[in-house]
Amino acid sequence: MKYRELAGEQVSVLGFGLMRLPVFDGDPGKIDKEKTAEMIRYAIDNGVNYFDTAYVYHNDKSEGMAGEILSEYNLRDKVKLATKLPTWRVKSESDVLEMIEEQLRRFKTDYIDFYLCHALSRDRFDNVILKYNVLPQLEKAKAEGKIKHIGFSFHDDLDAFKYILDSYDGWEFCQIQLNYINTDYQAGLEGLRYAAEEKGIGVIVMEPLYGGKLADPSAQIVRELPEGRTPVESAFDFLWNIPAVKTALSGMGTMQQMQENIIYASRAEVGMMSDADLECMKKAKHVFDTMALVPCTKCNYCMPCPFGVDIPAIYEAYNKLPVAGKDKAKELYAAINGKGDKCVSCGACQNVCPQSIMTPALMKKIDEQLG
Repeated sequence: MKYRELAGEQVSVLGFGLMRLPVFDGDPGKIDKEKTAEMIRYAIDNGVNYFDTAYVYHNDKSEGMAGEILSEYNLRDKVKLATKLPTWRVKSESDVLEMIEEQLRRFKTDYIDFYLCHALSRDRFDNVILKYNVLPQLEKAKAEGKIKHIGFSFHDDLDAFKYILDSYDGWEFCQIQLNYINTDYQAGLEGLRYAAEEKGIGVIVMEPLYGGKLADPSAQIVRELPEGRTPVESAFDFLWNIPAVKTALSGMGTMQQMQENIIYASRAEVGMMSDADLECMKKAKHVFDTMALVPCTKCNYCMPCPFGVDIPAIYEAYNKLPVAGKDKAKELYAAINGKGDKCVSCGACQNVCPQSIMTPALMKKIDEQLG
């Protein structure tokens, strides 16, 4: 395993994202503990030490499962635990420390290594972080040894990213969505450079495979990727090539994914991609951009829909239109229980979507095309 320095700590270049763990019956709240424990132990045995989760992952069950496994196998001191404050649930100053205490109980630990304000936008920074004095509460928790490093994860535009970075001198790290497709989306490469070069803080990357889209891309995209690398390898190498990227998080759900990604991580080096390789990645991005319909990453923040719409599955079917054709897209759509015609445009999904997808408007359109 290769390591890079983040806020004075050595972290593995591959981070284990605990938001897509193996489950029973497709229910995100029913985590398969045996398989998850096997993956966690394998990751640690092979040098992965950065474990990222959040209060809300797996229907609020991810932190507790990680805590159980790390405690039962006496592994807590072998990992850097990262988790997040669910900022949208903060309604008062006292909520912050109360949730941290709850998270410590879930993890069965006395401290959290990397603590993030979850999914910040400018609006959420102004109307939650500043309004409820969240940062002084985090500083208090840090002074008491309950958290070690203060950071944030981000979903908004570049101006908002710079505004948040410039508004507080205590940020020690941040987490942004980045891959070879999203180079100029949200914070993007410019935001990455700003954080590293202007503010001097390390950057964690989420969605390196764009919610799985870059793990099994269309043949048109594969043809443009550098020779001798798998699509997954190309996506990770693009990020590890950049010194400001300290770790790339992967929401691994199978042992095979874990094993393959650890092999790729063992080769990670700054400068590992040639100019020709990077030009291939640009061409692949161009092909993807001309074919993409909806930028859904299947994060499931929009789920469960109160009216039974299976939003991620619908977008997965819809995104097959330019790749596999209308017949295949309609076949996938037909197999979905909660189709777009159930949408009543309540807007709940739109309010929490990190990608700012206008789901209510799209549901009717998709159902007309594929229903």
